[in-house]
Order: sequence, then C-alpha cells, then structure tokens
Amino acid sequence: MAKLLKNREILLVLAIIALVFAIALRFPGFVAPANLARVYNDTSILIILALGQMAVILTRCIDLSMAANLALCGMVAAMINAAFPGVPIPLVILAVVALGAALGSINGLLVWKLDIPPIVVTLGTLTIFRGMIFLLTNGAWINAHQMSDAFKALPRAPLIGFPVLSWLSIVAIAAVYILMTRTPVGRAFFAVGGNPHAAVYTGIDVGRTRFLAYCLSGGLAGLAGYLWVSRYAVAYVDIAAGFELDIIAACVIGGISIAGGIGSVGGAVLGSLFLGVIKNALPVINISPFAQLAISGTVIIIAVAVNARTEKRKGRVILKKAEAV
Repeated sequence: MAKLLKNREILLVLAIIALVFAIALRFPGFVAPANLARVYNDTSILIILALGQMAVILTRCIDLSMAANLALCGMVAAMINAAFPGVPIPLVILAVVALGAALGSINGLLVWKLDIPPIVVTLGTLTIFRGMIFLLTNGAWINAHQMSDAFKALPRAPLIGFPVLSWLSIVAIAAVYILMTRTPVGRAFFAVGGNPHAAVYTGIDVGRTRFLAYCLSGGLAGLAGYLWVSRYAVAYVDIAAGFELDIIAACVIGGISIAGGIGSVGGAVLGSLFLGVIKNALPVINISPFAQLAISGTVIIIAVAVNARTEKRKGRVILKKAEAV
C-alpha cells in the first residue's frame, strides 16, 4: 500500500476523484456520466498539447511557443476553409499538422544547431508566430459564417457515444504512448533528458533527438489549432493567449520533471484532467475566470516543489571525516 501511494499517477487519480466528489457535494450533477464526458471533451485539446510538451520537457528543453503555434495553424486552417470551402477537411488537417511540425522544427534547429537556450528560442518564436498571424490577417477575424458547416462540425460529430474531439485525444494518447515505450526515439527522449553526456556515449544524437521532440510538439500544436478554431468557430490573433501556462502546468502536475528524463504519458494526461476538472468547476463555485492564471501559476509552484522533493537524491559520501581518537 505504501508503494502504491508513492506512485505519482495513483496519487493524481485519487486527487482527481477526491476533487470531483468534493464538488459533487455542492453540485451533485457534476458527477453525472454525461457531465464527466463533457469535462474530458473540454480537456481534450489540453491533453493533446501536454503530450507534445511532455516530449520536449523530457529532453531538458521547453516549448513556450505551443499556444502561438496553435493559433497560427488554426488561423491558416480557417483561411484555407474560408477561401476554398471545397477542400476536404482531412486535407486541411494534414496541412496544418505539417505546418505545425515545420514551425516546431524551427525551434528544434535553433536549439540544435545554434545551441541557443530553449526558453530564449521559444519565447522569441512565440512572438514571431503571433506577429505572423497579424501579418496574414491584418488583425481581422474569421467568424463562424465564413467557415463551412463540415469544418465546424467535425470535432462535435458523435462517434460511438463520444465527440470526435474526444476520440482524437484518445488516439493521440495511444500513439504517443507507443512512441515513448516501444520505439528507439521515445527511449532516446528519456536518455537525453536523464543524462545527455551519457546518451552521447550510447550513440544517441542529443541535438537531433531534441529536434524530433520539437517537431512532435509542433505537429500536435497544429492538430490542436484546427480543433480549437473549428470547435469555437472563430479565429483571431490572440487565440489561446497564455495557454502555454496551462500546458506546462499540466505536465508539471503530472510529474514530468522540468530537469528532464522523468515523466510518463499517463502523468501528462492526468495532469491535464486535474486542471480540466478545476477549470470546469470554477464557474460552478463562482470564481472569476481571471483568477485561472493565478491558480495555474500557484499549482505549478506547488507541483515543482513536490517534484523537487520526490526527485531529491542523497549524494554518496566519498570522504568521511576522521573520527576523533
């Protein structure tokens, strides 16, 4: 039992269950299966993004540009649909996933080839991507009436009892889990984050591995861009502004170490769900939406402190002080 309670994923599951039932004491309808399904659906985009951020953080990097990447790809998807409504939706999705991966590769190349700190690179590209949206649109919005019905309908379309958006997040979870646990690339993410110098001696290219992590995060951001714009039926410059904080919070809450090399797909998913439950509960308990950033920031600090204590290791004593005779 003690070992189980030391497992981060199990503790998160217990925390989510306790949080849900605490809310249900005041609002019993919150635990209705249909409402819990809606909470998961509302959290699906965050889950997809957290999976990409997890891959980057595992390699001792970070991607602050994911929300801006999402916004740019979402705007491009909306512009394609508005200009050419006859283009098949799967082709639009493929285009923005490729665009997102290309934008992510820019981050990866700058970190790999120029050895610029990841936080500096992605802070810069965050601003660049937002600026590119303004240059493409001159600040104009694309609204629901300019989008085709098929473009807006896909995320909401029911499939075996759940919206397509929920199923896409489940597919992303399964795909990233297989990547992380069954492929050399996934194992390289952990190796590079755990000890980059040792990884080099095992034949792993550290820079290339980080590049691939950024491509993955970018591709998932591109997918999330289409899902965001089509679900909310609007595209503008400031889509998902500040959402990078939620993405990082989901990862940190899920036990993905900012120092790299430690984390799991399950942790990223559970961290996202924990935040999703909180955000869905805030309106119910009459907390202002403007307090969400403060809450997310507080949760990040607490989670980092918990992670630091969990990961702390005692160093070996090489020399002992001689005992007094």
